[in-house]
Amino acid sequence: MNTELRIMTVHAHPDDEASKGAGTIAKYSAAGARCVLVCCTGGEAGDIINPAMDRPEILENIAAVRMGELEEAADIIGYHRVAMLGYLDSGMPDMPENAHPDNFANAPLEEAIGRLVKLIREERPHVIVTYSDHQTGYMHPDHLMVNDVTLPAFDAAADPAFHPELGDPWQPLKLYYTMWSKERLELTHQACLEHLGESPFDQKWLKDREGEDHLITSKVDVAEYWDQRCDALLAHATQVDPNEKFWFPLPREIAAHVYPWDDYELAKTAGGVEVNLGEGEFEDDLFDGIRAEVTT
Repeated sequence: MNTELRIMTVHAHPDDEASKGAGTIAKYSAAGARCVLVCCTGGEAGDIINPAMDRPEILENIAAVRMGELEEAADIIGYHRVAMLGYLDSGMPDMPENAHPDNFANAPLEEAIGRLVKLIREERPHVIVTYSDHQTGYMHPDHLMVNDVTLPAFDAAADPAFHPELGDPWQPLKLYYTMWSKERLELTHQACLEHLGESPFDQKWLKDREGEDHLITSKVDVAEYWDQRCDALLAHATQVDPNEKFWFPLPREIAAHVYPWDDYELAKTAGGVEVNLGEGEFEDDLFDGIRAEVTT
């Protein structure tokens, strides 16, 4: 019997794997779980956000540069495999890239689901992490498409009638949505005021942005892996300005303990897995309910 725990994350672009749940993957990788990243696009339409990288030779080779950044970041985090789903970056709404037939948002749905099903059947993950079906803060077409593809793939991978040529059926047991809690922003804001006397977070973040903390079911303590999260972000040098205060408002040794959790919403279970949480209770392990069965 294979007693290795396995987790797969499905992200839209290079850098998403570093900004969403990187500490969780670093933690599980260090503990011996197999960690696989599925990146749906190459991020070709992403702006160069770091002024130090805004150079002609970078812009001319942006696809290759971003792939190199992804490989470096994934290695820092501890992923064992990076699998590209093979689509182009769709760009933000109303960008010219929206019309390209090979972009992710324009992909035939069954085709894209099939590509992900093939990877699920190859890797046989117990847990899949993806984006929610109630996205409100960042309405990127590719982020919306990630949910549209991953949810049906979770079930289709186990259906022997769904494209049997894609491999033997496999049923993942738990599916999670990555979350970004408003409490994290509020506590970070207060810590910035306390330690620095100012904060980069204004009313847009603290008051206007709708919170979804009531949906959080699972909180993984990642304080020990904060450096890997930060270093992985910095590996995406075109996308992350090291002087930008949104990602790095506080010294690392402080930030790691202001809000030391990665947050998730448990969206689906299968295979008889049950998670029963009382009011105010959270899972602290994405493998809760399956760890004992897999490793014994």
